[in-house]
Amino acid sequence: MLKKMNKNTKSNLITYGMVIIAFIIMQTLIATGSISSLLEGIMVPVCIYVIMAVSLNLVVGILGELSLGHAGFMCVGAFSSAFFSKCMRDVIENGFLRFLLAMLIGIAVAAIFGIIIGIPVLRLKGDYLAIVTLAFGEIIKNLVNVLFIGKDSNGFHFSTKDVMGLNMEPDGTVIVNGPQGITGTPQDSTFLIAFIMILITLFIVLNMINSRDGRAIMAIRDNRIAAESVGINITKYKLMAFTVSAALAGGAGVLYAHNLSTLTANTNNFGYNQSIMILVFVVLGGIGNIRGSIIAAVILTLLPELLRGLEDYRMLIYAIVLIAMMLFNWAPKAIEWREKHLSFHRKKKEAVK
Repeated sequence: MLKKMNKNTKSNLITYGMVIIAFIIMQTLIATGSISSLLEGIMVPVCIYVIMAVSLNLVVGILGELSLGHAGFMCVGAFSSAFFSKCMRDVIENGFLRFLLAMLIGIAVAAIFGIIIGIPVLRLKGDYLAIVTLAFGEIIKNLVNVLFIGKDSNGFHFSTKDVMGLNMEPDGTVIVNGPQGITGTPQDSTFLIAFIMILITLFIVLNMINSRDGRAIMAIRDNRIAAESVGINITKYKLMAFTVSAALAGGAGVLYAHNLSTLTANTNNFGYNQSIMILVFVVLGGIGNIRGSIIAAVILTLLPELLRGLEDYRMLIYAIVLIAMMLFNWAPKAIEWREKHLSFHRKKKEAVK
């Protein structure tokens, strides 16, 4: 059966299989109590970073544009979904239904922001695009930090000063409290839901890459002028890739928001640090390599926690692993060795046939 499949289908099945096997192994370890509660608690964040890395690879690897505002779309998805969940907590008692609606809202709002930002920004190239998307991420984070929203019997109240500026009735409650963020979001995110989101992300991205649209996007990446000369709508396909990437980042944000009791926007979770870290996953895993992004995201998220017992040497080992992965993926000699090794195995298989 595998012999009859084309190369792309076989590669996609291996990617799905790898993710499913990893999930089964981790679920078995959790069920048998073989891993610590700390490691168990980091499973949802690992899934979030996998989704972020795969979705960013769609823009960086497949479209060939450098975006540094990916954390901004995650922030939009996180806060819009958390706002909905907190407002609807007493109205929609079914936790799964409420979370599903919050997920759809987070993805939709992030996609809308992707379109709004993408239309003017995608006219830029290279470093200019990177700077503008980085600025977008910082603007979103800072806007959230000055936003105060409350609700009372008269409806919603908005302010950019402080809680007192909301002028609510005594029965009013604060939903978004500026730099203190949103407190009391239902913790509906689970490892199973996060795993399903990874599969959905992979299905969307891999099918898009192997579709007619994906080939048009890669044609734009390889040679924009040639793509335009054969009638490919540059703006349409660039905006499509950017919007899908933003929507998936919004979905990761929904998982993030519903994994915490208090959601705040700071440099480490929604700022440029987060965007750079996701870009590191993409680069180390191989630009355009979806499977590599998954492996890099998992290893580099788990490694600091696994090395926590080594205290002072923890970040040193982390840095050595980063350098080793970079050399293995991008050093000319390493690439030459891999190609030689793979061609040798391919010839051996053909000789056996």
